[in-house]
Amino acid sequence: MPLIEFDHIAKLYPGETKPALKDISFSIAQGEFVCLIGASGCGKTTVLKLIAGLEKETSGTLRKPQHVAMAFQLGALFPWLTVFENVALGLRQKGVGESELQRTVEKNLRAMNMHAFEQKYPADLSGGQRQRVGIARALAVDPEVLLLDEPFSALDPKTTAELHDDIIAIWHETKKTIVMVSHVIEEAVSLADRVILMKDGEVGSIFPVDLPYPRRESDNFHREVMRIRREFFK
Repeated sequence: MPLIEFDHIAKLYPGETKPALKDISFSIAQGEFVCLIGASGCGKTTVLKLIAGLEKETSGTLRKPQHVAMAFQLGALFPWLTVFENVALGLRQKGVGESELQRTVEKNLRAMNMHAFEQKYPADLSGGQRQRVGIARALAVDPEVLLLDEPFSALDPKTTAELHDDIIAIWHETKKTIVMVSHVIEEAVSLADRVILMKDGEVGSIFPVDLPYPRRESDNFHREVMRIRREFFK
């Protein structure tokens, strides 16, 4: 059985006449890394919000696990909390004991190379560091599905490449299901094992990507990017 399944899902926001999603159907298996791409307004972020439970479908059936966590652009951290307390927030809400909370926060900060900054505040961090903390916070609650909403869009190329490597390492280690929204075809092909191209609220094409990691330097990577790019701009 798929872990996530969209079965003829439509979404019409209140006050709108044009649906954000039009009768889409696709599934995501446990342990997959899927990237949604497409032009602005194509519906990819709406898909992510439906999986996160931030929005409710207008029609159709959505099957998904309850335990889902999302990392937003630039981390979306609470500025009045330290790095440690930002990552601990979801654990405290779940009533996790202090000793387990301490271990879990430190483990996830180390995974994102941020353990030396746990007493810093978000204002003291770079954009890349804030994003690392946001991902650590999402991972700390041990979700079945990790959602990434254009997490690298505001970062410089070097920081983005480093975070790509970290995300792939975490995915391989944890075997978590990851669903990411991106507007960069090269990024999607670098990371995901399936790329879903959305157009005007519909699923345009689905591209399996079967390339060894790291991918960017291979000729096959560039061919895969061009294959998706041709469909993107049709």
